[in-house]
Amino acid sequence: MSQTTESEIKAILWDFGGVFTSSPFDAFNALEAKLGVPADFIRSVNATNPTGNAWAKFESNSVSLEEFDTLFATESAALGHRINGKDVVAVLSGSLRPRMVSVLKTCKQHFKVACITNNVKAGHGPSMTKDQNKADAVAEVMALFDLVVESSKEGIRKPDPRIYLSTCERIGVNPKNAVFLDDLGINLKPARALGMRTIKVVSEHQAIDDLAAMTQLSFSE
Repeated sequence: MSQTTESEIKAILWDFGGVFTSSPFDAFNALEAKLGVPADFIRSVNATNPTGNAWAKFESNSVSLEEFDTLFATESAALGHRINGKDVVAVLSGSLRPRMVSVLKTCKQHFKVACITNNVKAGHGPSMTKDQNKADAVAEVMALFDLVVESSKEGIRKPDPRIYLSTCERIGVNPKNAVFLDDLGINLKPARALGMRTIKVVSEHQAIDDLAAMTQLSFSE
């Protein structure tokens, strides 16, 4: 019987938005263009006081949608362009990436799989969409995971190390035996500090290639 090694991969942990769906940043850019504000302005609002701003409070379920709407408007106005929080939430849900879903199914045959998502209590579930058909499609993906950890239910959010540790504990793996995929570097840093291998999702193709190299699995087109 072969012995397991300390560095053996036993679990793949995934972010959701920007990994299984098209990037919300593209949707933000479209909203910015519509409103006539500079590109990436919404990201700059979210990056200002990132652990205590309106976005952080909303994703940890510390404020309601109505409160977020006002708080985000105030914060964005202070940075030069007033945008209502509800307008940002309305564009959050992206389009599913079928190939990434296929990769998840392959990984599930070999490893434990879990999702850690920063989300808000708006729309239907982790997809944060009000489109029921889209929500149903996302629910089918979510059913593939052994565990789904949502910031809006946990009361903590990435990059708080506790959410990674809690996830690993609940699926019974050491962080050193896990791989984590996320589209935000700020969320990957604490995962690496805990010993996880990390993949920054810049594009779907790149992320899948990186995961294939890390796991030695073959993911067909």
